[in-house]
Parts: sequence; C-alpha cells; structure tokens
Amino acid sequence: MSSAPAPSSRAAETAYQAIEQLIATLKLEPGQAIVESDLVEMTGLGRTPLREALMRMVALGLIEQQPRRGLRVSEIRVAEHLTLIETRRVLERLIVQGAARWATPAQRSALLGHAQAMVDAADAKDIDAYMLADQHLDEVIHQACRNTFAVQAVTPMIVQCRRFWYAYQYEGDLEAGAQAHFTLAEGIQDGNPDLALQGSETLMAYLSAFTRKVIE
Repeated sequence: MSSAPAPSSRAAETAYQAIEQLIATLKLEPGQAIVESDLVEMTGLGRTPLREALMRMVALGLIEQQPRRGLRVSEIRVAEHLTLIETRRVLERLIVQGAARWATPAQRSALLGHAQAMVDAADAKDIDAYMLADQHLDEVIHQACRNTFAVQAVTPMIVQCRRFWYAYQYEGDLEAGAQAHFTLAEGIQDGNPDLALQGSETLMAYLSAFTRKVIE
C-alpha cells in the first residue's frame, strides 16, 4: 500500500509548479537573475521548497547555474525550437498512448474538464486561463501514462514550448491549439490510443507550424 507524499515533497511540487508557470508566462524572463526573496513574494511560498524546486529546474535545464552570477532563467533558443518539438513528438506518442490505456475513470474525467477549460479560455481570448488549463491537463496525462521516464524527459520541453508560445502568441491560433488538446483528451477519455495519438500528432503539427511562422 503506497503512502501519501510527505508534506515537504508536496510543498516542493507546489513550488515547482508555481515557478514553472512564472517561467512559461515570462513573469520570470529569459536571462533574468533568480532572486530568492522575489520568489517568496511572488509565490507566497517558503524558501526551502522554492530552493528544492529551483535545483530541480537546474537539472532540467530550465534554470542555469552560472559561476559568480548565480541562478538565471535559461534563454529562448528560437533556432533550436523545431528540433525540440520533433524530439517532444516522439515522447508524446508514448505518453498519450499509455494514458489512453491506463488512465483511471477520475483521471479521464479530469483531463476532459481541463481540455474543455482550454476551449472556453480560447473562446474568451484569456491567455493565462488557457495556459493554466494546459498545465493541469499535462499533469493529469503524465500521472495517467505510468511512464515516469518519458515524463521526466518531456517535462522541460513542454515548459520551453509554453514559454515560446507565450512569447510569440501573436502568431498563434488559440482555437486551433485548444481543439488539438481536446481531440487528444477525448482519445484518452475514450480509452482509444489511436485517437489520442491523432490528437498528439495534430498538436505537434500545430506547434511546428507556429514555430515556422515565428522563424520566418
């Protein structure tokens, strides 16, 4: 019988999610120095879980630790972004098909709710609500897929994609992105790996086309 996560572990996870959202929405800008007291004020969280979350982000490459300069948010590397998406595409295939097979009834219901929230946010042109629902959707899919190796590998790529999209959102199509996520969620909700894969491929094609518009 598995035990519930320790309070310190839950606090570190909460801190990680909070910092991830700050990075993805450019409230922590590329190249910006990390000031611990500022993070405490921005998140309302304690220093210990924030430090744990920052060290996790250093390991993932989202935060860089530089000699004599401390911690800084990693830069957006536009030229490398298409390669990142193609790498993410391979991992997403494993993740969404696993989630379609293994998700619990509660997880299937939750992810469809988050996907609908993305559609509603797109209709309302509410970027922050859209991105928060996207983050919650990914969290449920990652829990459902039962593939911690793929999740650990894809997580920093997803954050980089969110941040890239937020930085260049004027080139984006909220409705198309939301619909791709909804198709993916429907496939997992129905327990249909093929439909889930179709949604994932549509989403990766959307992100690739978006990146090309930015680059060109």
